[in-house]
Amino acid sequence: MNPELLVERLFHVLVTGNRSGAAAIVAEMTDDGATPEWIAHEVYWPVIEMISQLFRSDQLTTLAHHYAIRLLRRLIDHTQLDYEPRGPRGRSVLIFSGPSESDELAGQLAADLLESDGYETRFAGGGVANDEILGEIGEHHPDVLLMFSSGATDAPNIRLIIDTVREINAAPQMQIVVGGGVFNRADGLAEEIGADLWARTPSELLTRLHQEPARRATPEQRTVGRTRKVTGEAA
Repeated sequence: MNPELLVERLFHVLVTGNRSGAAAIVAEMTDDGATPEWIAHEVYWPVIEMISQLFRSDQLTTLAHHYAIRLLRRLIDHTQLDYEPRGPRGRSVLIFSGPSESDELAGQLAADLLESDGYETRFAGGGVANDEILGEIGEHHPDVLLMFSSGATDAPNIRLIIDTVREINAAPQMQIVVGGGVFNRADGLAEEIGADLWARTPSELLTRLHQEPARRATPEQRTVGRTRKVTGEAA
């Protein structure tokens, strides 16, 4: 199977709202031996990125965007039911995303894959105020705070969250992880704002979380935002 060709084919039926056509492509992949996880990593994720990029650059109409996001969410919801679950990893992840529909869909895809991979997950999407995020950290004490597929306007508030967590020592054992979205478009941003770990794709995210649970940011790494204070603005 050629994932690039499949991405192109699926994209073109998604943006026209062709529900039966989209279902047929997924069924074809499954009949050809693709696992649900392969479909998620190799087809759904690149399609989400393509939709988001084209919409941001005004190369996709609002109608086509809405068709694509809603239909792709339907496919993702259906496919994740067939993920092969792993045993518990003993780590919990609190997940937020950017506020746009494509951001939230990307965050949902990552959350579903993490849950299947044995992590205990909570996914809130986007538009959540910083003080509420900090409250959830204090209540649930997650092993990982993941902010995945965030928009450009989210970056300052993510930096504020990281600064506040560090300054008040709110969760000394918690790993702060970012990925996708603006962090893919701005090289070095994740490191500069003090994230402990970052990943470009859900596949890379799963690998790095598994292989580097002890990785933490160094003082030298954080080059911006060391003394800012948290606000009630949404992250």
